[in-house]
Amino acid sequence: MLQFRKRGKSSMEIRKLYINGEWVDSVHDEWIEIENPATHEIIAKVPRGNKEDVDKAVKAARAAFETWQYTPLEERVALMKKVVEGLESRRQELIETITKELGSPYKVSAEVHTDPFILEAKHYIQTASEFPYEQRRLTSVVRREPVGVVGGLTPWNFPLEQIEKKVVPALLAGNCVVLKPSQFTPLTAYILAEEIDKAGYPAGVFNLVTGRGGEVGNALATHEDVDMISFTGSTGAGREVARMALGNIKKIALELGGKSAAILLDGGDWENGIHGVLETVVPNAGQTCNALTRLLVPKNGLAKAEEIIKKQLEEYQYGPAEDPAVTQGPLSSKKQFDRVKGYIELGLQEGARMVSGEVPEDNGSYYIKPVIFSDVKPDMRIAQEEIFGPVLVVIPYETEEEAVKIANDSIYGLAGAVYGPEEEANKVARQMKTGTVYVNEGQWDPTSPFGGYKQSGLGREGGVEGYEEFLEIKTIYDK
Repeated sequence: MLQFRKRGKSSMEIRKLYINGEWVDSVHDEWIEIENPATHEIIAKVPRGNKEDVDKAVKAARAAFETWQYTPLEERVALMKKVVEGLESRRQELIETITKELGSPYKVSAEVHTDPFILEAKHYIQTASEFPYEQRRLTSVVRREPVGVVGGLTPWNFPLEQIEKKVVPALLAGNCVVLKPSQFTPLTAYILAEEIDKAGYPAGVFNLVTGRGGEVGNALATHEDVDMISFTGSTGAGREVARMALGNIKKIALELGGKSAAILLDGGDWENGIHGVLETVVPNAGQTCNALTRLLVPKNGLAKAEEIIKKQLEEYQYGPAEDPAVTQGPLSSKKQFDRVKGYIELGLQEGARMVSGEVPEDNGSYYIKPVIFSDVKPDMRIAQEEIFGPVLVVIPYETEEEAVKIANDSIYGLAGAVYGPEEEANKVARQMKTGTVYVNEGQWDPTSPFGGYKQSGLGREGGVEGYEEFLEIKTIYDK
C-alpha cells in the first residue's frame, strides 16, 4: 500500500485510497502534495479523489451496512478496542505525523492533539457499551438505531481529534463511514485507517477518500446514498455543506467557527485566567475553533491585565516544531499566514492599540508571534470575526452586565470562560450564550459534549450526546 519516492535528501510517501477493505488507486491519476508548514518540504502525496471514487466508497458502505447494522454490540466494541490499542502503540508516530503535516510543536502534538483523543476514544467505547438502546415507555418501546452511511468531513487544525470524534462513535453505533480528511493534513487519517484495516472490520464498513473539499466533500454531501453528514470547519463552509446535504434531507451535525470570550471579574485570579486564555491562543498558533480570542477586562484593571499578558507571553518559545521545548509553531499554510497578517493590519487600521507583537514580514515563513490588541471596541471586525491565528483582542467593560452583553454580542457561541469569585463566576457562566464555559480551574471532561449555539453549529460531539448524534430514534407501539 505504501511506497516511497526519493525527493532530494528525503523520502516522500505515496498514498492510496481505502475503499471496500482494500488500498486502491483513484479513478484519475491526480495528486495533492502535502507540505510541512515549518520546513516547506513536500512530505507526501495523496490521491486527489473525485466523484467516481466517492461513489465507489458510498456503494461499498451501503452494501456493508446491510449486515454491519446487525452486528452484535460486543463485536463492534471488540473491534474498536483493537483500533484504540493500535493507536496507543503508534502514539509516537501520531505525534511525529501531526508535527510534520500541521507544523504543530512536538509538545503540543503530544499533549493537545494526541493523548486527549485516544482517551476520548476509550470513553466512547464505554459509552457505547452502557448506552440504553431500547427504553420502555407506557405503551411503547423507544429504540435507537444506526443512521446508515455517514460522510465525515474533517478540518486540518486538529487532524486526530476530528476524525476520532466522527469515526469512533459512528462505527460503534453500527454505521458505515466514508471519511474525507482535510487535504492539508490527511496523513493522520491514514494511521487510523491502517488500524481499522488491521483490526479486521468487514469490507466497506470504513472507507477513506482523500481530496479537495469542493470535490470529494461536495460529492459526499450531495450523494443520495449518504444518510448523514458530520462536518467540522468554518461557518461559511458549513452553511454550504448543510445546503447541499439538505437536498435529500440528510441528518446533519456541524461543528463550526467561534469567537469565544473570556471574562475577568474583579476579585478573580487574573494570573490563572490569563494563563488559561493564552493556552488557547498561542500553542496551536490560534488555529483552534474554541480559542478564547476575546478577553473582557474591567476598565479600571486594563493596565494590570496588559502587564500580566506581556509577562506570561515571555514563557512561550518559538522555533522548529520538532524541538520539544517549543510551544508555538507556524501557521498551517501561506493562505493562513496571509489571512492572519491581513487581520493584524486591519486591527491597526481600526484603531486598536497593539501592546505586543508586530505585523509579520512576508519573507516565506509561516511563523507569526502572538499579537495582543487592547482598547478594542466590541463592534470592530477584529472583535467580531474569527481570525484563526494567534491574535487576542482585549476589550474593556464598565459593569458585569455590560461584560455579559459584549460576550453574547456575536454570531458565534462555541466556548467561553469566566474567572472570578466562585459564586459570581458561575452566575455569569449561566448567562453566556455558548456551548461550553470554563469557570476558574475548570478542566476538560472527555465524557461531556462539545458544540455551539447560534452559528457555531448544530448538534454535539463527545459524551453521550455526541454518541446519540449517530443514532436514529424509532418508536414501536407494542401494547
